[in-house]
Amino acid sequence: MLKSTLLEATEAAGKLLRDSINGSFEISNKEGINNLVTEVDHASEKVIIDIIKKNFPDHFILSEEAGEIKMDSAYKWIIDPIDGTVNFANGIPICCTSIAVEHEGKMVLGAVYNPFINELFVAEKGKGSFLNDKKIRVSDKTEVIKSCLVTGFPYTYLDMPNGPLEVFSKLIRKGIPVRRLGSAAIDLCWVAAGRFDGFYEHKLSAWDSAAGFLLVEEAGGKVTDFKGNYYSPYQPHILATNGKIHDELLLWVNGEKQ
Repeated sequence: MLKSTLLEATEAAGKLLRDSINGSFEISNKEGINNLVTEVDHASEKVIIDIIKKNFPDHFILSEEAGEIKMDSAYKWIIDPIDGTVNFANGIPICCTSIAVEHEGKMVLGAVYNPFINELFVAEKGKGSFLNDKKIRVSDKTEVIKSCLVTGFPYTYLDMPNGPLEVFSKLIRKGIPVRRLGSAAIDLCWVAAGRFDGFYEHKLSAWDSAAGFLLVEEAGGKVTDFKGNYYSPYQPHILATNGKIHDELLLWVNGEKQ
């Protein structure tokens, strides 16, 4: 019932995104420059929450736009109705719906759906990661210099040592390809699928990564914070890799490798 509800909500929201992307909709701005939210974000969120509440009215919900809907439950749904809103608002089809289910503090289910290229990623704790029902695995690269990486930059930029632009500059000056798609959830899915070898970002929220990090883990990868500790989506830093380049990429991110 949990998984079927997750898939129903993810696919319903994805259909709404697909039908709305090139239409006319209101756009407003949250904190920071170009930190957009559209009326489709709110509509997608409503579709998702309505489906969850229909089946599990007592479950806790954490969503990007609605915030926390607290309930006395061991289950929490973590929702990003549109991950990659700037892309969506500009008609760029690199965006998705991302939903995860947490049980007693551990992520047990995750789904990320990009309806524009019909890619549905699903992970279940202990059962693997899948793209359109086919099992996926991370890549087998063993060196950062031979890897293809992906990252993102926060809207409210933090001017700190080894910040996003500084790390990015060091990597690309060594000729290491680093992409920026504009959707952390898709970045993580593509690490899980072996398209990217690693992903790092300095400032994410739980709804950006909750589903994606489970996908990476269940595809055989490794996800930590910047200290190499086991990853929690409730802190801002993330490093997700195929596992084989993880320790080396940590050195790059922390300014310990030039």
